[in-house]
Amino acid sequence: MPTVNDIRPFGGIVLRFLRFLGRPFARLVETCGGLTLFFLEGMLRIFDSRRIIPRTVRQVWFIGCQSVFVVLLIGIFCGMVLGLQGYYTLVKFGSVGLLGSAISLTLIRELGPVLTAIMLTGRAGSSMTAEIGVMRISDQIDALDVMDINSIAYLVSPRLLASLISFPLLTALFDCIGIVGGYLTGVLMLGINEGVYFYRIESSVTLLDVQGGFIKSLVFALLVTTVCCYQGYMAHKRNDGAGPEAVGNATTAAVVLSCVCILAADYVLTSVLL
Repeated sequence: MPTVNDIRPFGGIVLRFLRFLGRPFARLVETCGGLTLFFLEGMLRIFDSRRIIPRTVRQVWFIGCQSVFVVLLIGIFCGMVLGLQGYYTLVKFGSVGLLGSAISLTLIRELGPVLTAIMLTGRAGSSMTAEIGVMRISDQIDALDVMDINSIAYLVSPRLLASLISFPLLTALFDCIGIVGGYLTGVLMLGINEGVYFYRIESSVTLLDVQGGFIKSLVFALLVTTVCCYQGYMAHKRNDGAGPEAVGNATTAAVVLSCVCILAADYVLTSVLL
């Protein structure tokens, strides 16, 4: 029969194993809970902040207007690549006339919202994290709290509202310029009939497809802005650095986590909307 001394080492191994599993899980639950509360307060502060409109306009200019050129550039090349790949795939099955449908549905349902959100994460989301993170480590956020100015209402709520405005508009712009890119390669370069190309777009794209793309863009807007602002707001609590190093690590984590959330949410939304 085993004695207490025989059982004790085994019990210690089990406890260390459970502790090894429990700490990451506890941090994950804490992060998810903090993100949820952070998001809810940011959304609620939209309705009780008196001077949110001027700050929102500035953020729309930064997030939306200054991203137009990048969206146009990436969108037209994405459409041109889809035109080439779609043509050489469909020609094997004698269905080249369906190129317009393939390009438009691919852009409107998937690539438009996803690529727009990822580009805005790299351009605007990283800037949000860095700006708020610098304000945190330089005690500017604490100064706002001392002056009885709600820091989330001042910093986060305008960015949430501006993202809800900018993301769908930029997604629509990406879709339109992508279809133009497909026209350049499919019609002008490869010789597909122009009427057939636009007829297939008109006959295949429905209002539900457009609504699904806009719903995705709104969800991505909330995810990206919440994650990026939260990482900057909590930069002082990071364990992998302090000061400027913490801001840099927070910016990297915000971009990576936002991209992962975009792709995961895209799968979930596609499963629901289809």
